[in-house]
Amino acid sequence: MIRKKMEQLPFRQIHLDFHTSPLIEGVGRRFDAKKFVKILKEAHVNSVNVFAKCHHGMSYYPTKVGVMHPHLKRDLLGEMIQACHREGIRVPVYISVVWDEDAARKHNDWVQVDKEGRLAERSPLGNFCWRSLCLASPYVNYVQEQTREILEKYEVDGFWFDIIRQIRPGCVCNYCLDSMEKRNLDPENNEDLLRHSLMIERAFMGRMSKLVWGVAPNISIFYNSRLRISSSPEQGIRPEIDFFSHFEIESLPSGLWGYTHFPYLARYYRTLGKESLGMTGRFHKTWADFGSLRNKSALEYECFRALAYGAKCSIGDQLHPRGELEPAVYKRIGEIYGSVKEKEKWCENVRAVAEIGLISSDKGKTPCTHSLCDSDEGALRVLLGSHYQFDILDQASEFERYNLLILPDEIYVDKKFAKRLQSYLRRGGRILLSYCSGLYKENGTFMPEMGIQYKGQGEWCPYFIRLEEMISKDIPQMDYVMYERGNKIEIMEETEVFAWVGRPYFNRSWKHFTSHRHSPLEEVTHIPEIIKKGNLVYIASPIFRAYRVHGSLVYKRIIQNSLDLLLPEKLIYTNLPSTAEVTLNQRGSIFIVHILHYIPERRSRELEVIEDTISLYNTEMRVKTDVEPSRLYLIPQKKELDFSFEQGYVIYNVP
Repeated sequence: MIRKKMEQLPFRQIHLDFHTSPLIEGVGRRFDAKKFVKILKEAHVNSVNVFAKCHHGMSYYPTKVGVMHPHLKRDLLGEMIQACHREGIRVPVYISVVWDEDAARKHNDWVQVDKEGRLAERSPLGNFCWRSLCLASPYVNYVQEQTREILEKYEVDGFWFDIIRQIRPGCVCNYCLDSMEKRNLDPENNEDLLRHSLMIERAFMGRMSKLVWGVAPNISIFYNSRLRISSSPEQGIRPEIDFFSHFEIESLPSGLWGYTHFPYLARYYRTLGKESLGMTGRFHKTWADFGSLRNKSALEYECFRALAYGAKCSIGDQLHPRGELEPAVYKRIGEIYGSVKEKEKWCENVRAVAEIGLISSDKGKTPCTHSLCDSDEGALRVLLGSHYQFDILDQASEFERYNLLILPDEIYVDKKFAKRLQSYLRRGGRILLSYCSGLYKENGTFMPEMGIQYKGQGEWCPYFIRLEEMISKDIPQMDYVMYERGNKIEIMEETEVFAWVGRPYFNRSWKHFTSHRHSPLEEVTHIPEIIKKGNLVYIASPIFRAYRVHGSLVYKRIIQNSLDLLLPEKLIYTNLPSTAEVTLNQRGSIFIVHILHYIPERRSRELEVIEDTISLYNTEMRVKTDVEPSRLYLIPQKKELDFSFEQGYVIYNVP
């Protein structure tokens, strides 16, 4: 069986779920292969993930290994593959792994067990979530043989393995306890449990990739529930990269993820040397939200955002049990993918141009990042709204590619990490740190390059700050409250102070309080709040977390002004509002600027929605390219724009 080599990921993909209860009859009875592929083609789809086995443990093809859905009377998987291939549509195959209700019911000993002895994750009488199979159990042999069977029966273009994760910190079923004992790991120690979970998960992925690529070396492999960022590279994705052909960032903004999840992960995964795609859904809420349709502006934003980040697009759907696609859904998808098709020529093989590296503070102890910590999200929001060009990094990233690094709030250092930062500074790099970033956790001292001494937590919360002129651009002159407790520091030689701590009359308690909230400023102290030494600026408060939690524009301005001190020339200057998103990519000698303006609003208690596309006019742009371009034009219209070139910047207006 000859399989074509996948040169690059297609731009316009569908992820087609089919988690169908064995209680439902008439499964696939209305499936029409010609109609199915006609709808996909008219929607400009060029790749679709189809289902071999679902979360219920049902297979959708004649199987000698698994359990075919009892009410399916045809080879639904085979018919979909053949129909799509006839029309040139790529077809990877989906296999649910850890969630398999049928296997869990038949083999209770294969189900993961938490430290309290409970079976994971769905309770016996629960109607939400699924039971989770253990990757240290014989269940793995079952999944392997299912995969082998599919490889032998069908000309598949890839495998999409879903839910590859042990519960955290770890499973304590008999198989895991035996495995841990052989490795001299202590199941009562959470760090050992986490270490074992990673071992088991990675062993499974290694086993599956070896099997698949041993038979079909050119096809794609992706493992879902693995994409995360960790401040500790060993606990993150880096040791697992070789198991993947590419990365797919599942990020339905109206589900668990929100609108800040995708840009954060996309800016990290684009640095790892593999292709990626952004996966959203056609649903109003999240997966399996039958009878709903995502707003056009929202779906447009999510797909165009993927292009702006150098990624491909995927839209999630679920096939009706009878086997019919919903025409209205694919009419909407076709409207979006038709526009994507017009633009993809300029989005292929691009690399992001970035001036700042934002180091993630996520501890990465969960197998998949669904939400960001407040410090990371605060930093992301400041940089997006200020139109900086930046990547997300971990402690093993290449720092030298960036003019400036940001360590938000709680990036503690050890000797190895500190040595990398010190080397970066010696080579002319610049660093912005806040709160406990740069602090050696083991001895409570800051890196000597910071020019400060750590004196413990600040005495007052909230407290006040008085800004010096060089840090107060666009901030009205007054003393400002800092809502979160900061650090107390003392300065050493050759350290400049740009802001000072202000003391309130007292901290609020039952013994002493005044008015409705915190007490006002009593006096400004000689305790430093913001300092600069050489190419390094430090802010003593957890200002990134504070911006995310409290939303004070003053905090954002302080961060922007600190960045201006360290990075006097940005890549992009513009009069765009902070709600606009701007990215700069490069392909060979061509620079591509993306401008997006969609505003998520909290119009319901549960989720953010986008109902409108808000146009912008007469946008002023200054983009640093260093080399004067021969032409400037809008895409895909190819309409030429006038421009000038001054001091390395292309200056133009977008009408």
